[in-house]
Amino acid sequence: MKGEFHSPNLDHEFFPGYVCHEPAGAESYHCSTGDHVNLFFSQFADGIFAIDRLMFVRILMTILLVLFFIFAMRKPQIVPKGLQNVGELCIDFVRIHIAEEILGKKEARRFMPVIATIFFLVLVGNLPSVIPMLNVSPNARVGMPLTLAILSYVVFIYAGAKKHGFFRFMKASVVIPGLPILLYPLVIVIEFFSTFVLRPVTLTIRLMANMLAGHLILVLLFAATNFFVWQLNAWTVLGGFTLVAATAFTLFELLVIFLQAYIFALLSAVYIELSLHADEH
Repeated sequence: MKGEFHSPNLDHEFFPGYVCHEPAGAESYHCSTGDHVNLFFSQFADGIFAIDRLMFVRILMTILLVLFFIFAMRKPQIVPKGLQNVGELCIDFVRIHIAEEILGKKEARRFMPVIATIFFLVLVGNLPSVIPMLNVSPNARVGMPLTLAILSYVVFIYAGAKKHGFFRFMKASVVIPGLPILLYPLVIVIEFFSTFVLRPVTLTIRLMANMLAGHLILVLLFAATNFFVWQLNAWTVLGGFTLVAATAFTLFELLVIFLQAYIFALLSAVYIELSLHADEH
């Protein structure tokens, strides 16, 4: 039983439009801009609509999400069934277990659209990592995690500024009352950095790093199976072990996919709640 082994290569996924070559005898790769490399629609309208595969997957999953809710809620009934029942269960999960749990019913109704949008966009962006033929999460690249983190950032600042006034909110967020006066310069810097810098940064890195790490592990496990089967022997025991490990990690990745969406939406709700009660710092 013979075949061909292909070593894993992420260049075309994470560096679209670039071609990397390793000249003979060279110690490092030389990367240069490629002409219409790894891009869709690059020949149309002089390439202004060109997108890479990760962006294509992101757009595809977003369209599927929108279509799901359109079909689920197009003819709502008092007693839901079919897709409407699934859609309402998904929305109720976000409403009850994230928004109302953190913000209470009154504020949950107000901020539910943002929290639900974040949850479902993260969820459908994570799912392609275990979908055959897609095999990668668009959230493994920084763009979408950063965009959603900025959305969360803007909303929690808006929530605090709307309730307390911008300058009073900023003061309440960084000034801890009752401290010795000599500590204020240090504490204000720490609180500002923690509240207005670390929050969006950690939201972004947590999501991106988890999905990228999961993708890399799955790539390595399935590539190892491919190598052991095609290069060593079709009946190699190692190939069986790596295949079982890859299957088990795929199931674990399903849990990570959900948890990352839940944690991102939950922390966004927590930050909004902290802004609403900044005066109780």
